[in-house]
Amino acid sequence: MEEMVDQINAILGTVDNTHLQEYLNNLNISDVEELIDEMPEHGPLFIETLSLNRAVNVFRILDFPTQERIIKKLSGPRIAGIINELPPDDRTSLFAEMHGDVVQKMIQLLSPTDRKEALTLLGYEEYSVGRLMTPDYVAVKKEWDVERVLNHIRRYGKNSETIDVIYVIDKSGVLLDDIRIREILLVKPETKVSELMDGRLIALSASDPQEEAINIFRMNNRTALPVVDSQNILLGIVTVDDILWIANEEYTEDIQKIGGTEALDEPYLDINLFRLVRKRVGWLIILFLSEMLTSTAMQYFNDEIAVVVQLTFFIPLIMSSGGNSGSQASTLIIQAMALGEVTLADWWRVMRREILSGLMLGSILGVIGFLRIAVWSSFSDIYGPYWLLVAFTVGFSLVGIVLWGSLAGSMLPIAMKRLGLDPATSSAPFVATLVDVTGLIIYFSMASIVMHNVLHSHSHAAGHPTALLSHIIAGGVS
Repeated sequence: MEEMVDQINAILGTVDNTHLQEYLNNLNISDVEELIDEMPEHGPLFIETLSLNRAVNVFRILDFPTQERIIKKLSGPRIAGIINELPPDDRTSLFAEMHGDVVQKMIQLLSPTDRKEALTLLGYEEYSVGRLMTPDYVAVKKEWDVERVLNHIRRYGKNSETIDVIYVIDKSGVLLDDIRIREILLVKPETKVSELMDGRLIALSASDPQEEAINIFRMNNRTALPVVDSQNILLGIVTVDDILWIANEEYTEDIQKIGGTEALDEPYLDINLFRLVRKRVGWLIILFLSEMLTSTAMQYFNDEIAVVVQLTFFIPLIMSSGGNSGSQASTLIIQAMALGEVTLADWWRVMRREILSGLMLGSILGVIGFLRIAVWSSFSDIYGPYWLLVAFTVGFSLVGIVLWGSLAGSMLPIAMKRLGLDPATSSAPFVATLVDVTGLIIYFSMASIVMHNVLHSHSHAAGHPTALLSHIIAGGVS
């Protein structure tokens, strides 16, 4: 890359656009895209200088902020050329990101046919399959023979997004089947299309959410899928390159939400600092206020802490163990739901598995915690005369807290999905905060049971977690 940058700088120094055009046209499309990333100030010049076909191919793989920056500095004829030559799905994606007044001006640059097509595609909901589809495909009739099909492909195939799959429709445009080009090429010319049809058709609805299309592509190993309306009329196709792009955006958005922030709609280094802070501060405030409930919980158990101060030594251990188990479960379930491995109907199976795994994981940590206190007390009196009771309290508490963390982390994403919300919003920080507060209730409630004789004067208040919850609700955040 450094060598290419040096060569470009040398060419730019000669002010020879012919030499620059020749050099750029001989590079791979991906190399030109990397040059624009390395030399953003020259991006418009590169797009302007490239041959139109190569300029379109480079422009369509750039991220939107770069596209927007470049298109503002291009000449009118070059903008018109690129907009008209862009595949319909890429053109729709570009228009969907831009401001309405800019889109209106750019639509006027299109040919009448393309203008009608763009307006049709933009009529679908923002995150629907209709926004992804392209109307450039090859369709044939079932009564045709293979020879006629091949002649049809030779005539119209160059304008198609892909000819890997040929679509069979009736006279009304209703989709009947799809046939791989390989099957057409391997049979005799007089073979009828109807003889090649197997009825194993997979189609998307134009109103389907894009996330559903990602799962269908993943499960069926297709390079393209047809898109139909409610009457099963073929409207267009969606190709795997568009699906990969959307899948990457969905994955990025989910990762950002899991981290406890709003999804960023621009690359991290391009987004305005104040917008970045605004997208992060909301969740931080919510989590901060929620964590304040932990101080309310500790105040409620103030008498118990005063009697056995050693209980406070293990508060960080208790809180982190519950939060960690909850974050693990939440991340696993969100990922499984994104891959289609877990659905809403599987909630009971998930709960059973998390109950068992939570008990096993909690028992392992509980034994380790018990042994740690027991071994330490054999040569130190740091845990006081009640070290054995403290050890049992910590051991049993870890079982309950890890179990609760696993259940909360696994059920929250399913509950969010059931309510029509994004499961990624029940992110690891949110689950951890929830388990932190409830974990303290479990811990001190267990202490009041195990250390009843020691804490007898506080057993009634400390033994009822529901009383604590009422206290928190009534008293507010401390």
